[in-house]
Formats: sequence, C-alpha cells, structure tokens
Amino acid sequence: MKNVFVMGLDELNHLSLRSLPSAEDCVFHQLLTQDELQGGTISVPDLLGAAQRRLDDFPGSVDAIVGYWDFPVPMMVAILCARYGLPSADLEAVVRCEHKYWSRLEQQKAIDEVPAFGLIPATEGATLPAHLGYPVWVKPVKSASSEGAHYVTDDVALAGALAAALPTVDRIGGPFEEILAMVDLPAEVAAAGGRAFIAEEAVTGRQLTVEGFSRHGRVEVYGVVDSMHVPGTQSFLRYQYPSGLPQDVQDHVADLSVRVISHMGLTNSTFNIEYFWDPQTGRVALLEINARHSQSHALLFQLVDGAANHLCMVDLALDRDPRMPHRQGRCAIAAKWFVRRFTDGVVRRVPSQEDVAALEREMPGTTARVVVSPGARLSEQRFEDSYSHVLAQIYTGGRDEDELREQYARYVEGLEFVVDDGAV
Repeated sequence: MKNVFVMGLDELNHLSLRSLPSAEDCVFHQLLTQDELQGGTISVPDLLGAAQRRLDDFPGSVDAIVGYWDFPVPMMVAILCARYGLPSADLEAVVRCEHKYWSRLEQQKAIDEVPAFGLIPATEGATLPAHLGYPVWVKPVKSASSEGAHYVTDDVALAGALAAALPTVDRIGGPFEEILAMVDLPAEVAAAGGRAFIAEEAVTGRQLTVEGFSRHGRVEVYGVVDSMHVPGTQSFLRYQYPSGLPQDVQDHVADLSVRVISHMGLTNSTFNIEYFWDPQTGRVALLEINARHSQSHALLFQLVDGAANHLCMVDLALDRDPRMPHRQGRCAIAAKWFVRRFTDGVVRRVPSQEDVAALEREMPGTTARVVVSPGARLSEQRFEDSYSHVLAQIYTGGRDEDELREQYARYVEGLEFVVDDGAV
C-alpha cells in the first residue's frame, strides 16, 4: 500500500480521495489540520518543522505528499517533497505562479490576454499607478479565496480598500515572505516583497476556470468550469460543470493555459486558471493562476466524469500518468452552490446534522456543508470575499440546470439559519 500524506485532509475530500479508481492501493493520512495550516497568523518554519516531525515519526514509508488548499499548502508541498525526494513541482515555479505581481510579469511574456496591471506599495498615501485608470481591482500580492480583493472606482475608495486589506496582508504577507526568502527572485519581485498590492484593470464578462495538470513538461487540460455570480454582486452563487460556454471559447482558454503553464515552468503539478470571457466583444482575459487544482470542483468532476479531480494530484505524486475519465459519472451536470448573507451578524442557529441528512436523503447524491457555527460573527470568518459571508455550501447534480436550481431552492428552504435578528 502507498502512504499518501495530505496537508489539511478534511472529511469531505477524504471521501472523494477514497473513491478514486486509481487509489485502491493508497492509504491517506492527514498531515497537519487545515486550522493549523490556515488558522490565524502562521509561521512557515514552524509548520514545516511540525510536518517533518510527523513524517519522520511515521512507522511506514512516506510515498507521497499532496495538498489542495490555498496558501501556504502549495509551497509547503513543494518544499517537503524536495526534502524527501518525492515527485512535486519546483518551489520557484509555484511561487512564480502564486505571487500575483510576478505571475503577471511572466504571463505577459507568454500570451496577450493579460489585463493592464501595476504594483502598489503597502505605504501610507499610496496611489494608483499612472498608466492605470479606474475602475480597478486591488488585491494583496498574496491572499487566499479572494480575501482582501476590492473593486475600486476612485482615489477615496482606493485608500479605503488598502486599509481594509491590511489585516490580510499582515496575516499572510509575513509568512509569504518567509517562503520568498527561499527563492532566487528577480530584482523587481524582490523589491515588491510579499506585502505589496497589485492593481488590475477591471475586466468584465463571464467567469470560468480551466483545470489541468503538467507532467514532465506535458500540459493537459481536462475540464472547464463556469463561475456564476449572485446577480448584481461580486460574490459567487455557484460553480457549474461542464461549462456551457461556446466550444471555441473553451478551446481558446485551454490553448492559452497550455502556453502560459509551459512558460511558467510549472510541471509535476495540477493547476487551475481563472479567466473572463466577454460575449459582447469576444475578449478573453486571464484573471489568476493557481499552482494546484480546485478542491471546490472535486465533487463536480466526480458526479459528471466519474472521478474527482484529486485523481490527477494523487497520480502525479506517485509518478503516474493521470488519466481522468470523461463523462462517466451518473450526472450530466453538477454545481457547487453558496448560501450567502450580505450583511454582518452573529450566528444564533444553524441547521442540525439531522436537518442536513434529511435533505440529502430526499435528494440522493446531493451534499451540504454548513460552514458557520453558533456564536460566530460573520465578519470574523476567514477566506471570504470582501462583500459577503458564506453560511453553507451545497453540491447538486442532475439531468440539467433546471434540476440543479430546483435542488438548490429546496435546500435553501429547508436549511434554517438564524443570524442576529432573523432567518436568512
């Protein structure tokens, strides 16, 4: 049996990993908890030390180290695999993708579909770079799950956004700089460091994500996922697979992904790349590269294709050529939905496990995760966008989009949350 150590292994993803057709010879072990890895301000050297002690104390063989969460997991996987002589991406290539400013500098060398961008130092009175005009998105050069990202339309909003994002910069920027110190950085990136901001042209259109992997320099795309927003907001309502966009658009973003990942030098790794496509103008713009696959999409691939996208991660870590099945699942379409609240409050009641189980029995194949707890203040939750708070995540699969919408509506009706002054 192969011992596969998963950084931040959680119950839902453990179930998907155990169901993989290529994982019959694998035992999955948790390597640190998600809270240890991402809870509050972290120390990368301390986490690496804790992980290495766990691995060294394990009585059996260490055959693979993997992870699917955001910072600091992709970098830690690369570091630990190098120490233990295991297949993985090179740390410099991972950082090149994940440092938003360095990534933009490299993207524009490989493709034309890169929005205008510029660096904003984390200094008092910082202004928009002269070559950019409003509106823009302002983001820390390293964050997680859109945390600290703000849409700004003028200088006053820019100042407010920079101030609002400082907690994210303080919590993630310091540990990120501990990793940057392990890499030979270009002078421009070294000067920016891990605490700066990047301003990017605010592109519009339909958002989508390309999922793929790179092995020994061969880059392969295996799926395109649509990202739909709550109407009139910047927050996601659902991720839906397979994409409903025109095939020529999907082919185009797949080709762009192969070119840019090849240029980045990212290999022996999964990846996901987010894009915008404007149906009015036909313009495609690359939004962000992640040197990991999206665990948010795992159940969607499992329902539609017959295996979670974790398959590629595990096979690469075991030095195998990934072979994702295609349309062999029991559903024609699947989605991950978000139940959101757009104002702050204190959670007073959440649905019970019995409430959730009853809905899952009523709609076989659906899954729901309540992600808040009684007594929690929504504004203090981590890994949120800047405009809303997630109460629950719901996975649905079915024959068509109408069935997905019907399942989601039944969940929203059946899951009662009380936040401050009433049900939402």
